[in-house]
Amino acid sequence: MSIGLQIIWLFVLALPVAAISWTVTHEEAFREFHDLCIRKSKTSGSLPVRKFFFLFTCEYCFSHYIVIIFLIITGFRMLFNDWRGFIISGFSLVWIANIYMSVYAHLRLDIKKERIDIQTEEKDLH
Repeated sequence: MSIGLQIIWLFVLALPVAAISWTVTHEEAFREFHDLCIRKSKTSGSLPVRKFFFLFTCEYCFSHYIVIIFLIITGFRMLFNDWRGFIISGFSLVWIANIYMSVYAHLRLDIKKERIDIQTEEKDLH
């Protein structure tokens, strides 16, 4: 696969990685699960159990595991066609997916701020 096609694959595969990682760790659909994981990550007596549950509360941490699943499903490799290609593509996907999540977080914050500003202006008009 040419390097240009690998770059396209990188940016495309990072989208579902980011979407899944963000949804599981932040969205309301998984709120109860997320709250349970936060509680277990803080109160469990066992370090491995605390770390296991923490993984579901951190989009950066969770994205590593989602990337591994995507690499197994797609067989995507960058630069090398052996194990080195999996390692390079894995860390590259995590990096791009986390850039996507950062951009999304900033957009959400800006949108929320605009909504609050609009509500404040509407209250001032009435």
